[in-house]
Amino acid sequence: MELTMKFKNDKLVGDFWGGLAAMLVALPSAIAFGVTIYASIGPAYAGLGALAGILGATALGLVAPALGGTNRLITAPCAPAAAVLSAFAIGLVQQDVEPVFIVLMLTALGLVSGMVQVLLGFMGIGSLIKYIPFPVVSGYLSGVGLIIIGSQIPKFLGVFGGHSLWRTLISPDLWQWQSTVVGSVTMIVMLGAPLVTRVVPAAILGLLAGVLTYFGLAYSVDESMLLLEGNKLIIGPLGGTASSMLEAITGRWREIGNLKLSQIGSLLGTAFTLAVLLSIDTLKTAVVLDAMTRSRHDSNRELVAQGMGNVASACAGGMPGAGQMGATLVNLASGGQTRVSGVVEGVLSLIAFLALGSFIAWIPVGALAGILIIVGIRMIDRHSVHLLESPWTMLDFAVIIAVVAVAVGYSLIAASGVGIALAMFLFIREQLGSTIIRNKIDGSNRFSKRVRLGQDMELLVKRGEQTIILELQGSLFFGTKDQLYTALEPELTTRTYVVLDMQRVQSVDVTAVHLLSQIRDSLAERGAYLIFSNLTRTLPNGRNIAELFDQMELTTTTEHVRVFPVLDDAVEWIEDEILGENLKHAAELPPLEIFELEIFKNHKEDTLVDLVDCLERRSLAKDEKLFSLGDPANELYLIRKGAVRITLPIEGTAHGHHTLTYGRGDFFGGIAFIAGTSRFNDATTVEDTEIFVLRREQFDRLKEEHKRLAFELLEAVAKVLAMRLRYADKELLAMQD
Repeated sequence: MELTMKFKNDKLVGDFWGGLAAMLVALPSAIAFGVTIYASIGPAYAGLGALAGILGATALGLVAPALGGTNRLITAPCAPAAAVLSAFAIGLVQQDVEPVFIVLMLTALGLVSGMVQVLLGFMGIGSLIKYIPFPVVSGYLSGVGLIIIGSQIPKFLGVFGGHSLWRTLISPDLWQWQSTVVGSVTMIVMLGAPLVTRVVPAAILGLLAGVLTYFGLAYSVDESMLLLEGNKLIIGPLGGTASSMLEAITGRWREIGNLKLSQIGSLLGTAFTLAVLLSIDTLKTAVVLDAMTRSRHDSNRELVAQGMGNVASACAGGMPGAGQMGATLVNLASGGQTRVSGVVEGVLSLIAFLALGSFIAWIPVGALAGILIIVGIRMIDRHSVHLLESPWTMLDFAVIIAVVAVAVGYSLIAASGVGIALAMFLFIREQLGSTIIRNKIDGSNRFSKRVRLGQDMELLVKRGEQTIILELQGSLFFGTKDQLYTALEPELTTRTYVVLDMQRVQSVDVTAVHLLSQIRDSLAERGAYLIFSNLTRTLPNGRNIAELFDQMELTTTTEHVRVFPVLDDAVEWIEDEILGENLKHAAELPPLEIFELEIFKNHKEDTLVDLVDCLERRSLAKDEKLFSLGDPANELYLIRKGAVRITLPIEGTAHGHHTLTYGRGDFFGGIAFIAGTSRFNDATTVEDTEIFVLRREQFDRLKEEHKRLAFELLEAVAKVLAMRLRYADKELLAMQD
């Protein structure tokens, strides 16, 4: 009991310090993101933006960890949200929309995007979002990073009033050197801090350096910088009191009734883009966290929690966010162990707002711009340049550039559409780049598990060119149908049996079925067969190949299509067709005598008289068990008539794994009989069967009384076993090729 309490206390202590460290990382960024969004409306709204960032950090920190299932994950306002919302706000400003209405639309956008995330989670989309191809995600994040940098350069240079980046860069007369100095100091300290200490987050040290630089300049150079009201170089008043928080929560909902359904509907495109970006950001962080902690998150549950957190943030007047990589890793390194650390981060953000509201008003906008420029630079995937080093990955790099170009040049909304389209393109390209023909084997190199006599094997090898076997893999769809037809085209006019093994096929579409129907008709015109094996299994998408083929009438309209459960059954049927009259004639023949068995075809009848005296004649009914796994191998069996199936028992299955089938004139049990080991499989008759049985004690007597005959028996057995091994080696080599 005491040990359990100590363990819980250790966890709580770790969660507190982890949450505190995470708050110190997340809060400055949250303030900066909020200022970035709301300053786009006008400099007077920078304070409201800082408040939105703080309230977002608080609401997200309290709600998302409480509902989510990922330990140590810190949810806070993030760069993708800042990029989308600031672009959205700028667009409304350019349309001369009233600032108060823009604030309301930003709140509604956060609310709708949170609801979309909840819906995505309930629909199970969370499991799919994390599989968006890396080039698309890289392009998204790099585009967001460039947008963040571009939006912060004017603030870094001290240019306010909604001037464009280009106009700012070509107008040095608009620059305010004080802001540039503060931002530069902030960036230098933020970059250099990890080289000195990692105890205090670099963003905190950079922000403190920026504030100290600002006040140093104010006291030594320009005393007007000490004015709070109307000072564009700082955030300005935001009122860090409980009453101001209540006002922030309730104020913007007073006019919520003014929003029309059509206006809410116009937000859906942007809200969906924002929801996907936030989801990707969260799930990417969760995947990294899983790898570091050897855990496994629930993607869909996490999306629901993140969506509810963003809904709560919007209701509180805060900005939306996602699982933050930086704050999460700091939480992990500082001792955070459970979801409580995320809640601690939210509570401490609230305390910081209430206690430090007046101080936050003096934070220089240039310092926040410096922090966000560093954040933006770190979001750019510089490692993707290595994709240019190989011709196989140049197209992936082109995808990244395309997504970045659309994001920066047009909008993140359009970039999301381009990203989805390119994701589909990447998938199709990958399918086209991989072969669907796993193996192509000539009939003379692939035999069934039915052991044939020497003369039958010679005939099967001679007529093997009648058969071609294709083992298929991957997806049979409109993109790979030409590849399949190209592989089959030279075989359609020369082969009598075309076998398609579907064991490794992952998906089949209607276009591929239509092509197979044309192949079937082409073969049927000249009396040839299209044969399928492994056709009854269920695909990963839930569909059954056999049902699809029946539905499309591929396998039900002609006798020239055959379907078998496994490839070996298909090959055995083809062998029976090729042997034809030989098998029919053999079934009508009486049981063989000893001198008629193939193993003794070079021996005269009178030389085998003594061997006959050592043999036992035995009759077996169909499905009778001859021996089982583990039985003593004290008998050699020679088949006079009928057939025996050899299977390897597998736990949990009724029939086991079929290894071989021996027929009339053959023998089995030779290896174990010679080695003197126990049986390692089962033997069961396929039909009414008659056999000769040579028992161990009879063979030992034969060795004593007729040594030459015993030697010739062993030699004959060895020759047949060697022949079987040669055919098996040939088959394995063909499969490897």
